[in-house]
Amino acid sequence: MTDRDHSESATATCGVEEMQTWPTRRRAVASTQTSPNSSDLTQQEAATPSQSAMDELCINTIRTLSMDAVQRANSGHPGTPMAMAPVIYTLWQSFLRFDPEDPIWPNRDRFVLSAGHASMLLYSMLHLIGVKAVDVKYERLGELSVTLDDIKRFRQLGSKCTGHPEYHLTSGVETTTGPLGQGCATSIGMAIAGEWMGNHFNRADFTMFDYDVYVLCSDGDMMEGVSSEAASLAGHLMLGNLCWIYDNNRVTIEGATALAFSDDVAARFRAYGWNVQHVGDANDAGRLTEAIAKFRGEHGVPTLIIVDSHIGYGAPHKHDTNAAHGEPLGEEEVRLAKRNYGWPEDAHFLVPDGVREHFRSGICQRGEQLRSGWQARLEAYRSKYPDLADQLDRMQRRELPEGWDVDLPIFPTDLKGLPTRTSSGEVLNTVAQRYPWLIGGSADLAPSTKTRLTFEGAGDIEPEKFEGRNLHFGIREHVMAATVNGLALSKVRAYGSGYLIFSDYMKPAIRLSALMEIPAIYIFTHDSIGLGEDGPTHQPVEQLIALRGIPGLITLRPADANEVTEAWRVIIGLRHQPACLVLTREAVPTLDRSRYAPASGLSRGAYVLADAEDKKPEVLLIGTGSEVALCLKAYEELKADGIAARVISMPSWELFELQDETYRDEVLPPEIKARVSVEEGSVLGWDRYVGMSGAKIGMHTFGSSAPLEDLLKKFGFTPEKVFEAAKQQLAQVKKMRT
Repeated sequence: MTDRDHSESATATCGVEEMQTWPTRRRAVASTQTSPNSSDLTQQEAATPSQSAMDELCINTIRTLSMDAVQRANSGHPGTPMAMAPVIYTLWQSFLRFDPEDPIWPNRDRFVLSAGHASMLLYSMLHLIGVKAVDVKYERLGELSVTLDDIKRFRQLGSKCTGHPEYHLTSGVETTTGPLGQGCATSIGMAIAGEWMGNHFNRADFTMFDYDVYVLCSDGDMMEGVSSEAASLAGHLMLGNLCWIYDNNRVTIEGATALAFSDDVAARFRAYGWNVQHVGDANDAGRLTEAIAKFRGEHGVPTLIIVDSHIGYGAPHKHDTNAAHGEPLGEEEVRLAKRNYGWPEDAHFLVPDGVREHFRSGICQRGEQLRSGWQARLEAYRSKYPDLADQLDRMQRRELPEGWDVDLPIFPTDLKGLPTRTSSGEVLNTVAQRYPWLIGGSADLAPSTKTRLTFEGAGDIEPEKFEGRNLHFGIREHVMAATVNGLALSKVRAYGSGYLIFSDYMKPAIRLSALMEIPAIYIFTHDSIGLGEDGPTHQPVEQLIALRGIPGLITLRPADANEVTEAWRVIIGLRHQPACLVLTREAVPTLDRSRYAPASGLSRGAYVLADAEDKKPEVLLIGTGSEVALCLKAYEELKADGIAARVISMPSWELFELQDETYRDEVLPPEIKARVSVEEGSVLGWDRYVGMSGAKIGMHTFGSSAPLEDLLKKFGFTPEKVFEAAKQQLAQVKKMRT
């Protein structure tokens, strides 16, 4: 029996019949009129409700916790939690395969709150079902992930209840959301991961992976372009384990969605190849149950459930208005809404007796049974399929396969050399053969980025065929990056590739990977004006510094083939940091490492590649990527002119900044003021290493469409220019000292 079978059996006894009574009772609350006795509900009276009343009590607990938290913080979004509490309650209590005692159980269903502004909806659920905290070592701590005190301190410094859900802070949050569309897009990676892991690990006698991915999305998500990319890709791949629940409340911050949005969303998604269902009232528990159950029973294509709701449900003056969207309701409106719910008007952060127990008898009990069954199955699986079980264990702990790096290539000296994109492709294929859960692809550029896995058995991931290792994202850079994040969050190691100029399309998702501290891999080629005739539309200038500006992101721009090998060694070893590998289109020399320092120096971000002989250097030449060879040519000219120079290869600012001050001063001695940086990108930021008076050879404008050699001369990337800049630096320093 699979986890899906267990879950469906459990669902049948989880309150579905009682929930049929909700529509009438919930619609009554929509009125601004209140029952004469509604304010008489006390905490004692709430402790012994009937079963159907208990469902309503749980829903209103979610609503009022959300309202109270936003009101106390004087900041936040109360309207969506008030509207969608019945939907989340139905999904979690009756369907979601999730164990609060072990929120990282590998085969759990994933719930993504793409409407991240409704964060209190999620925090309320995490608290009420008692989700336990897990640390960075994947150890369960035995303490609540979200305490009631955290909810009371919503949006305050140090609270687990941040303004928008953050994956690395709060256990039970599957991905960081807030920028609209990102949760939808990230869910594609989670769904692909589920299908891929099912194909890779499941056997006829063992189902180890069959989880589903649920996403709560908003009108804003539907408007963001990345959700269209995501829906298109999901429909193409026929991701039948994916269900988006669209909160169709028809309100955004500026007012009615009709101001800017008139899409026929249902028709749009049918055109993408999705199954589309419609629930006309968010409070209609029976119809919600039918819709989710239908998704569970039809796993051939993704499902969109459109749920019509009333933002600020129950608030008499702000119901269905933008005033319920992005600001607190106000104390009096909160009181009136509570009166409409039949809730004690002066109670704050009330969790009535019986609510937690009710969740324990539903999602908690079901989740514990499913997880313990899965764990028992894993032990039997371990005995029969020890190699696969070892892979599964290592994946979940983000550990590497034994011997993954034994065959990494060492490239011979070659003055003509090869593009670093080409050497990267060779290294990537070598690594992937020994790293079975490393998968990836490109935005329709694999022949150019050299990221296709070509070894026997690599194969392609296609609709209903998930045994391959090569993903085809199509010309969808933004969703590619988000999909890579979703794969990484699911513990599948993943990469996406494209041209560096198109990192601009991917920036929101790259930023979130750094914020989440996940080891996503982004490979960028065509890294400079060196791509030539395609011109300034494709020649990156400011992209490198933009990536370097993202906290926690490791950016590497290797100088030659052997630095590429070492760059991959660093990237594969990362567990909690994303990385960007930036590569050339044009050939660069493979350096003579018997003459120059070993490429292993890359792991420290910057290293002395060539140094003055028998004396202290007078001038420092600092280069990255293809410009390192340029620095070496200038170094030889300076040496011939009797000038002691040092060449520093600096492939990664971030890794260099992680080194201790002693090492940094050894590489860049503070007393040596004559310095030249050389990089075919924006000069912004280089004063950190060359000083305010140092020479910065780089791009000050956009590029041009021309052959490479003409561009290098026009923009000053020649040995002569570097030589001249070094001499000017020496003269400037000499003048300052006299």
